[in-house]
Amino acid sequence: MQSKLVTNRQTQRNLFSLAVFLLVSMYAFAQNAVTGIVKDKTGEPLIGVSVVEKGTTNGSITDMDGKFSINVLQGKTLVFSYIGYLSQEIKVRSNTINVTMQEDDQMLEEVVVIGYGSMQRKDVTSSITTIKAEDLNVGVYSDPAQLLQGKVPGLAITTSGDPNGSPSITLRGASSLREGAAMQPYYVIDGIPGVDISMVAPDDIESIDVLRDATATAIYGSKAANGVIIINTKKGKKGRTNVTYSGYVAFDKILKKMDMATADELRAYAEKNGLTLSNDMGANTDWQDEVLRTAVSHNHNVSINGGSEKTTYMASINYQNRQGVILGTDMDRLNIRSLLTTRVLKDRLELSVGVNSRYGKGVGVPMDDEGVSVLDAMNYFSPMLPVRDDGNWTQASGSQNINPLSLIYEDTSETIYKNTQLISKATLEIVKGLKWSANYSFTNNQRTYSEYHTHNTQQPGINAQNGQAKRNTYFGHEHIFETYGNYDTTINDAHKLSIMAGYSWEERMSNDGFGLTVHDFYDDVLKWNQLTYASTIDGIPAIESGTKETVRNISFYGRVGYSYNSKYMIQATIRRDGSSVFGKNNRWGTFPSVSVAWNITEEDFMKHQDVISNLKLRLGYGVSGNALGFGAYTPYETYGASGFFTYNGKSWRTLAATKNANPDLKWESTGMFNIGIDYAFFNGRLNGTIEWYNKKTKDLIWNYPVSTSLYPFGDIQANVGEITNQGIEFSINAVPVRTRDFEWSTTVTLSHNKNTVDRLSNDQFEVSLFTQGDPMVAGVSANGYTQRILEGEPLGTFYTFEFAGYNENGIATYYVRDEETGERTGETTTDPSDKDRTITGCAQPKLNFGWNNTFSWKNWYATVFFTGVFGNDIYNGSRANYTSPENFSNGKNVLREFLYERPATDTSNNRPSDRFIENGSYLRLSTLTLGYTFKNFDNWLKNAQLYITCNNVFTITSYKGLDPEVNMGGLAPGVDYRWSAYPHTRTTMIGLKVNF
Repeated sequence: MQSKLVTNRQTQRNLFSLAVFLLVSMYAFAQNAVTGIVKDKTGEPLIGVSVVEKGTTNGSITDMDGKFSINVLQGKTLVFSYIGYLSQEIKVRSNTINVTMQEDDQMLEEVVVIGYGSMQRKDVTSSITTIKAEDLNVGVYSDPAQLLQGKVPGLAITTSGDPNGSPSITLRGASSLREGAAMQPYYVIDGIPGVDISMVAPDDIESIDVLRDATATAIYGSKAANGVIIINTKKGKKGRTNVTYSGYVAFDKILKKMDMATADELRAYAEKNGLTLSNDMGANTDWQDEVLRTAVSHNHNVSINGGSEKTTYMASINYQNRQGVILGTDMDRLNIRSLLTTRVLKDRLELSVGVNSRYGKGVGVPMDDEGVSVLDAMNYFSPMLPVRDDGNWTQASGSQNINPLSLIYEDTSETIYKNTQLISKATLEIVKGLKWSANYSFTNNQRTYSEYHTHNTQQPGINAQNGQAKRNTYFGHEHIFETYGNYDTTINDAHKLSIMAGYSWEERMSNDGFGLTVHDFYDDVLKWNQLTYASTIDGIPAIESGTKETVRNISFYGRVGYSYNSKYMIQATIRRDGSSVFGKNNRWGTFPSVSVAWNITEEDFMKHQDVISNLKLRLGYGVSGNALGFGAYTPYETYGASGFFTYNGKSWRTLAATKNANPDLKWESTGMFNIGIDYAFFNGRLNGTIEWYNKKTKDLIWNYPVSTSLYPFGDIQANVGEITNQGIEFSINAVPVRTRDFEWSTTVTLSHNKNTVDRLSNDQFEVSLFTQGDPMVAGVSANGYTQRILEGEPLGTFYTFEFAGYNENGIATYYVRDEETGERTGETTTDPSDKDRTITGCAQPKLNFGWNNTFSWKNWYATVFFTGVFGNDIYNGSRANYTSPENFSNGKNVLREFLYERPATDTSNNRPSDRFIENGSYLRLSTLTLGYTFKNFDNWLKNAQLYITCNNVFTITSYKGLDPEVNMGGLAPGVDYRWSAYPHTRTTMIGLKVNF
């Protein structure tokens, strides 16, 4: 029995040894090296193709001959990937695998969002730039428009350091004489037109499409003359639930301080020149240091998305708290977005509902002119004065001479805004290729402004009010309904036809609100929070009221597109708009466009080359309008309260005309001709566009003087002027270096625009010029303007005296010009007249520049982004004021330049002259980012990305002001106003993005 057991155990051991031997043999056989060659469709070997065992880190790359070798089990899958080519997955069934890679036409197949639809990039006939979320600017931005600075050719953006400010945006040059909304692009968010972009948090943006020429924008008709920016937000995706968190903390410091004189320097200057100083209390205070701070901001965004095969969802919440570098300036904002999408009727009907809301609070400080601005006072207030005197804010003698800390702490204000948007969408696939869509949105808006001046305020006219409170609130809402159909079909795999037709209805109510001002409070404890505690209200003049306005717009629009083999393309659009904001004789307008394209690389003679992968020529002409910035009563005669009269012992309001009626008033109309070339070389590793455009705007609106014997009011709004913008734009995208672990990609954008005011007058309404841009320099009480709007010249034309140096008595002199010829006479004068003014510069830049570089090495990545503006002039209003003798004589501070570079004998005022016009060119390292992506977590976490970013790293410029990035919008671009130019900052931010 024992012998039998031993025999069985031995047999088992032998069987086990045999099994192990067979398994090892099978593994050794299966683990043989797999080799092969990877080529492109022409048979050329591809270098650096990644060959990876799917689901592992086991991998290799091809050598100079396209060969690879990898040890992998039989039956496993190899993934072949190479940028510019489609990835391939091949199951290992032999020891030799040869692969032919197919070119990836992803760039051409990319879907581009256009008005009321989308199309493949290769079929686009218009000028459209798409910026993906990962390519947007990184920084502490409260306005999504800042994400595009330097990214889009022809789109000029001037940012603001004010946490409650907005950037100035101009696309392909200014084309209106009206400021504000009339000069801004039109925004469309997820197909809903005219939405306030602050409703979208930057973290929720998927991509932004910028429609740059009129053939793309004409489908939006009367609102599209300044270009259209389409923002596409992130949507739900089928699959498991994804949770993403992103956040940052940031620290802002001022880029540069004004080079103001110290107290000791002022005293030494006065002693040297035998002058008497006022406002000298023996102190040595740096008021800029007292007002400025290191601002700390933070942002948090949590988003959830997911869904099943039929239903997807997304929701996000974003909170941003942003401090300004000026004490007393802050911003808090909460954004909430949600969208639920489902498909029914056998997936033919897609339904979406969403709720978006915004709640925000902005806290500000006075930034008015005439010295009532913290930005101004921190420079002009004398450093010889201490911060406090016997516990109170120090007061100075002289007019408009206010302690900046008094303005911050005793003159406070806040704005609270609330917006709620409800959206619903439906898309029905009636038959294959035919889809009909309907969108409806309702938005409710509310803004409440509150302001309080304490008993200790130093503001003139208010300091005797014993505490003054002001509060107003305004409401509005918007209804937008659009319905349109898209039909797309392809005939015989060659003829692609697309047709779109639609209808739009809008109703916007605004300016429904009221407010009041009260004063004489017992104390300042409650400020504006209990207005009935005031003792005095100054009657009806203390009450403000809006005039409730309702604007309605109706539109019919359509588009037809045809493509033959993606070789020859043509597209035509038309929109018929009707609006209640214009005169009864011109309420309807028609806006057509047509564009064609020729994809040269689809021709037979281009098939046998592998250098040029895309070459397309585009031509188009379109007309779009500008109805932005108008109210419901723009074309009508209006009356307003003008005073009081007494009747039967009672005071009654008098009414007087405030505006004349113009039944012929209509929208400004812009026609644009555009020629573009899209190119790509080496399978897209080098690609870009070249654009040339001619943009002419007619029927510009301005207030023209009229006789009060014919009209009840002294001016009238009329369509008269014309402006032309011509320009050329370049964009270059390249991947200069690409290896297995390292890649460098770079993008360059260049744009040049020439702006010309062609006409200001006609036979009925005439004006010779408009004066603009008064920096309100101390001592210059009249004719302080620096620019003129002239026929034949661009907006932003400086028209000043010419500085001729100092005479033998040390007094500033200016060149004299002949009144008839306008030429210099050779003489100089210390007291020039208006005839001695001439064109002395231009604020319009010759070149706008952006250069972005992205580097990636394994899990590390870095971004280096430069921006620049070249060939423009800036009127340094701060320098003109702070070198004014009136500042010094009135006990205010001055720039060091006044003490060391100006003769003490020169007491003449700083008239507008070219001595204060400076070269505004600059090159800035705008963004520097370094980040690391953590991967390979244990299922519960996909990846985490940690980064550090620095904005405004350095600036190369000769401009002597705080920053050469001054406001380039409006009618007086390039004037540096000291009271409203919130300083730009250098920002250091640390951020984290986590995908669960």
